[in-house]
Amino acid sequence: MKAILLAAGRGTRISRMIEDIPKSVLPIDGTPLIRRSVMMLIKKNIHPIICVGYRKNKIFEALEGLDVTYCYNPFYDVTNSLASLWFAREELTEDTIIMNGDVYIDEDILNRIIETKKVCSLMVDTGRTVEGDYFLKLENGFIEKYGKDLPLQERSCEYVGIGKIRREFTGKFKERLGELMDNQQHQLWWENILYSLADSKEKDIETIDIKGCFWSEIDYFDDYERIIAHIDKEISSLSGGLR
Repeated sequence: MKAILLAAGRGTRISRMIEDIPKSVLPIDGTPLIRRSVMMLIKKNIHPIICVGYRKNKIFEALEGLDVTYCYNPFYDVTNSLASLWFAREELTEDTIIMNGDVYIDEDILNRIIETKKVCSLMVDTGRTVEGDYFLKLENGFIEKYGKDLPLQERSCEYVGIGKIRREFTGKFKERLGELMDNQQHQLWWENILYSLADSKEKDIETIDIKGCFWSEIDYFDDYERIIAHIDKEISSLSGGLR
């Protein structure tokens, strides 16, 4: 199994708060977030492929000494994650986890996506429908509608920022990726590959629900602070209230 981590973007919504570093290298209890994620993957014998762009040297520093493969998106400032994935397309040869580099998860969440047998799926949280960044409407666990501005009454869950493509589906997945890039759709997110397949009724896109688990994608500084508070709470609990 492989994992592609998308960490090429600048993160404009949080960049003014963290100056000139990629948000994926923000420290989590002293360890850069992306290093923490990569170490979890390596521990599971999953090879990480890192898509870099903005301030790539900061990510190289954060991952120094780890066995990873890098793919570079030189157009990171005018493209989105679809283009970053296109630069890593040759790595889509095995069961592959695809995740945004700024997502905080724990080992239990990682195990859930490793173990799923679903051919192509996105991880969701049905416990979040009011506040969040990107919402989905599900029908029997399959994606029916999606969007940042999805009306509240249509929201079934928030999208977590992680998906998985099984080996038998990588051919069709890469084909649609190429079609979108050929049509100059490089400002789309990588998830639009799956959304477009669902829209055209070519493939039902399944979901993996992690309701009740703690996770966070860092879009705003508040998201980062929420992760730090969660870590502090966990450490305090383990140490009997002493930090």
